[in-house]
Amino acid sequence: MTESNRIVIFDTTLRDGEQSPGCSMNLEEKLKVAVILEEMGVDVIEAGFPVASKGDFEAVHTIAARAGKAAICGLARATKGDIQGCADAVRAAPRHRIHTFISTSPLHMKYKLQMAPERVLEIVSESVAFARSLVEDVEWSAEDGSRTEPDFLCRCVEAAIKAGARTINIPDTVGYAVPDEYAALIAMLINRVPNIDQAVLSVHCHNDLGLAVANSLAAVQAGARQVECTINGLGERAGNAAMEEIVMGLRTRADRLPFHNGIRTELITRASRLVSAITGISVQPNKAIVGKNAFAHESGIHQDGMLKHAQTYEIMTPESVGLNKSTLVLGKHSGRAAFKAKLKDLGYDLGDNAVEEAFVRFKDLADRKKDVFDEDIQALVDDEMVSADQRIRFVSLDLHCGSKAPAKADLELVIDGAARQVSAGGDGPVDATFNAIKALFPHTADLQLYQVHAVTEGTDAQAEVTVRLSEQGKTVIGQGAHTDTLVASARAYVHALNKLLVKREKTAPEAL
Repeated sequence: MTESNRIVIFDTTLRDGEQSPGCSMNLEEKLKVAVILEEMGVDVIEAGFPVASKGDFEAVHTIAARAGKAAICGLARATKGDIQGCADAVRAAPRHRIHTFISTSPLHMKYKLQMAPERVLEIVSESVAFARSLVEDVEWSAEDGSRTEPDFLCRCVEAAIKAGARTINIPDTVGYAVPDEYAALIAMLINRVPNIDQAVLSVHCHNDLGLAVANSLAAVQAGARQVECTINGLGERAGNAAMEEIVMGLRTRADRLPFHNGIRTELITRASRLVSAITGISVQPNKAIVGKNAFAHESGIHQDGMLKHAQTYEIMTPESVGLNKSTLVLGKHSGRAAFKAKLKDLGYDLGDNAVEEAFVRFKDLADRKKDVFDEDIQALVDDEMVSADQRIRFVSLDLHCGSKAPAKADLELVIDGAARQVSAGGDGPVDATFNAIKALFPHTADLQLYQVHAVTEGTDAQAEVTVRLSEQGKTVIGQGAHTDTLVASARAYVHALNKLLVKREKTAPEAL
């Protein structure tokens, strides 16, 4: 493997991923994701869109100040205000990058920008030159690049490189391309742009047709050397290319894809679960690499083959992505030392206070549940992590329900530090619980989704509940876990409300 075969992994979970409906993260959540991305060996972390809001600027600035080896990147439109704000946000990082963009397709230029192509070309040079005057590392993107006329795209790319861009990104912004077409586009730029050797070609593929990963890998084969992707494929609409699929595709098929990267693949599962817990978006069971069924075998023929030789039906090992077989190792008699060791084994690095809080909840869980699985501990810790430092906190819930009388919920919450209690009725225990929350914290959000699934098997399994709320076009997703489904429901609803409070304060630019 040579340096020319190295693929730069550019993660945009904190920027494009956060633009998914309901996926807004607060500062502490963004920092947790940034830490795991650093540990994984991600080359570039796109930490946000600094001018989107004061909170976004603060998040990018804080991540930059705490950065290690990864370059911290911010997104900016092709305006001096955006670019200056981005430079201010990322400057504290030892390695930092401004990523600026403008639309180049006929459709976008006519209807979105309402600009002539020649004016767009001028802005490419002006914006990149200004960004380069502020930082050494500038990336330029041709928004809707896959639907841009080839001649004009070549002119824009040449101008961007001449102005100082050292990474050129060609996004498939709306997920329209197919692999051979996209690969041909990358090859065309390599062959036609005279100064293309002065920049790294990058790709950013959306998954509207389910081809984001295929398009990305095809582009790599054609000469692209940076791939922009997200954990769990998170992103707008149908999402982005999934980092775990890109990385494991390169690793598993090195015979056809002789490229390398710096990702520690054994941290993939941990990162996937963290992002899922923070965003409240569960990974579908049959999701490649990180889905619950990715290494499960139910067919008798498959099971027989697996018993004889694992590679008959597994092209990679569970351990290669950090997945350990569920084991029964802890119970109600286990002490703090054993619990802390288990957390470390599962990939969690918590402070003393967080460990103590998680241990108390573990003891409570062990009293309620006969068998404690690794998945139970992961759900417990993830739930604790997303519930920390929030304005509204769940305290207790008592329910009276059945077939003979209306349901009644007695609920206690702490709101802005003050304990409050209420009793409320409803059409069943879930409705009564949610009515009680609404009585303690009035709001106008509509419940769009209520979903329950079991973490493990058995009637004593922990329930993981997902709640989606919508208010004035803002959508948030909350998640909660507990052996009592109704308690998990209350925790999930409260989590969603806390995220809604964060989202109320965020005002994205009109272009976003």
